[in-house]
Amino acid sequence: MARRNLNDLLAFVTVAREGSFTRAGAVLGVTQSALSQAIKALEERLEIRLLTRTTRSVSPTPAGERLLQAIGNRFDEIEAELDALTALRDKPAGLVRITSGDHVLRTILQPKLMPLMHSYPDIQIEFDVSYGFRDIVADRFDAGVRLGESIDKDMIAMPISPKLRMAAVASPVYFQNHPVPKLPEDLTKHRCINIRFPTHGGLYVWEFERRGRQVNVRVDGQVTFNTSPHIVLAALDGLGVAFLPEEEFAPHIEEGNLIRVLEEWCPPFSGYHLYYPSRRQPSPAFALVVDALRMHGP
Repeated sequence: MARRNLNDLLAFVTVAREGSFTRAGAVLGVTQSALSQAIKALEERLEIRLLTRTTRSVSPTPAGERLLQAIGNRFDEIEAELDALTALRDKPAGLVRITSGDHVLRTILQPKLMPLMHSYPDIQIEFDVSYGFRDIVADRFDAGVRLGESIDKDMIAMPISPKLRMAAVASPVYFQNHPVPKLPEDLTKHRCINIRFPTHGGLYVWEFERRGRQVNVRVDGQVTFNTSPHIVLAALDGLGVAFLPEEEFAPHIEEGNLIRVLEEWCPPFSGYHLYYPSRRQPSPAFALVVDALRMHGP
């Protein structure tokens, strides 16, 4: 039996996952025309169409979806084994891909991982800033960072920050013209800065709790964002009340540029966690990243 060329199968898996010949070409380091020819040759050999192409997107046909499910994980396993072979080298090497929000990247990931990269120059780390709930398996990330309460149960989750508290804040200028809210329900009479979750498109419902009583408030206002740095800037500009983890506002609260309200309604909750799928043999590079992010001590 003649051996098959696996390059066209890898090309198909990458295009199907990326949903784009352009992105797949960037991942594989080949041209779009080369990918197109490889997919065409594979479809002709199998005598079945694997991808549906439009001017805006590429998606698997039912046959293509079946092939992707059958072989996609095999390529992942091969890549994991190749990464594991770096354990036999004098120095760990390889690429680690992590998706997270902007604030946790700047305050936790970069400070903890930069020393590691200086010590191990053959380790590469790719950071992806995203505020949606990324499927790290489908999107081929090694790990992601989320608040502990929102992590799927089938993931390994490791805390990388202490517990957090939410904070409701507004600028002194805003409170010159609006009364300070005494209860969460008072926020319905205020201009508030909304956040829309990229994953499902819904507006975040602000959650408060005091002495076992939970209150969820749907707020309204002039402006909505899907990223936290812009919410902080809008609050500083006096556009309304904002609601984020307190650490994002901390320096501005200390300097008096933002005033915190309803603090007694914001109890501590589980902080940021690194999450990743269970691995039988994690690469030495990924193991070093995990250890660098691990919290030591209380």
